Amino acid sequence: MADKIHFLPVTPEFVMDVIEKERPDAILLGFGGQTALNCGVGLSRAGAFTKYGVRVLGTPISGIEVTEDRELFKEAMLDIGIACPKSKPAYSLEEARRVVVDIGYPAIMRVAYTLGGRGGGVARSEKELEQIVQRGLNLSMAHQVLIEEYIGHWKQIEYEVMRDSDDNGQIVCNMENVLSMRVHTGDNIVVAPSQTITNREYHMLRSLSLKAARKCGIVGECNMQFALEPKSETYRAIEINARLSRSSALASKATGYPIAYIAAKICLGYTLTELKNKVTGVTTAMFEPSLDYVVVKMPRWDTKKFEGASRVLGTAMKSIGEVMAIGRTFEETVQKAARMLNIRYDGVIRRFLEEDDLDLLKARLKNPTDQIIFDVVEALMVGIPEEEVARLSVIDPWFVNKLKNIVEAYRRVERSGREGVDRDPEILLEAKRLGFSDKQIANAVEIDEDDVRAMRERMEIRPRVKAIDTLAAEWPARTNYPYVTYNGSTDDAKPSDKRKVMVTKR
Repeated sequence: MADKIHFLPVTPEFVMDVIEKERPDAILLGFGGQTALNCGVGLSRAGAFTKYGVRVLGTPISGIEVTEDRELFKEAMLDIGIACPKSKPAYSLEEARRVVVDIGYPAIMRVAYTLGGRGGGVARSEKELEQIVQRGLNLSMAHQVLIEEYIGHWKQIEYEVMRDSDDNGQIVCNMENVLSMRVHTGDNIVVAPSQTITNREYHMLRSLSLKAARKCGIVGECNMQFALEPKSETYRAIEINARLSRSSALASKATGYPIAYIAAKICLGYTLTELKNKVTGVTTAMFEPSLDYVVVKMPRWDTKKFEGASRVLGTAMKSIGEVMAIGRTFEETVQKAARMLNIRYDGVIRRFLEEDDLDLLKARLKNPTDQIIFDVVEALMVGIPEEEVARLSVIDPWFVNKLKNIVEAYRRVERSGREGVDRDPEILLEAKRLGFSDKQIANAVEIDEDDVRAMRERMEIRPRVKAIDTLAAEWPARTNYPYVTYNGSTDDAKPSDKRKVMVTKR
């Protein structure tokens, strides 16, 4: 659809040459990831936009600089009464050493103008401090590292915010990171909507997100991240991403709300009240989605391909992609997501125990790797109490309890055997509602997968097709965006007599 394409690095030097040649009227910076933001700031500082009369659409350069510069962001938030972690920037190793004396160990290092927490980390000693700070300073466009207090055991909550030039603002999606603050959101298992925060906490953070977006001058969309203390309403604002990100893609898919489309229109000057919600076809875009289902995002890693690569998760992102699953319960949805990772697991339960040494298993919970969700389930299977699993893994007890439900259902299927499952439809139905595949059930009772399917058909245990309408049936949905679940009694989507095509993998 483009009139012309330039295959060039997205750096200020190369993009300035393109601007000089093509003379565009305007430029969008929020749709090219961190690279585009960094490039845009560089072009602005070089005077390219003023020289060639290029207008920045959407969030202005001043807003991008506030959200990307850690110290400017902290000052902006404190100015409007939003709490931030205790922190101080450092521009050299010597300065970092002085800062950490006041903040103490462990301390989190966050690097300005980088993607996915790149260059950052948690320093627990002076040696680690030196390594992380030197690396971070080299990677930062502003040659800045923010050293802040460690709150890795706090909950990590995100809000996807839309705001237009008329100061209309709304939340598209609220998300909770299962693995808490100690793991970067890109490497975290994320569930939408949040499951363990109260209604009061939800609305408190929602209001703060809109307030922060206004302060930073966001026009379009942004992602706001908070840390929330598990046993109180104490919070800290962590950062704003003033661009489309992986979280934006998740929020858009999870809600059916076309974030990129609406954000582009807002950048062009439209307001949320002028644009239509493409899913309902009848409401405006100024209508917050309401979910009557659960969405789980699970990252995918390829660390096995790189010899010597550390599989331990932290504040710097390592995942190379992610899968998303939709269901009616957390148990069902997390099992679906685990299957889609395509790493030889049929769900969150491994076919064979990989570790029965309790001390080693506890150590794996304390130092999470890309196998953390499977390690948690394995710990529950070998008898480690839920409370201890939650404490060691820094995962909210609610999530641990839901994973325990999966383990107990698996044990019931195992004990029942083929005859028990064949005789009692409730056992099979419960397993299907908790996200078990026919193959998982077959392995548990040592029969063929086709035999389980035949049992289901005979018992008339079949999935239902439910539709994502973004508004929890408050308004009729005109877009066909379905998912399949065993937690339902009716179908939202009816079969048609039209000719169909099936695409299969060879």
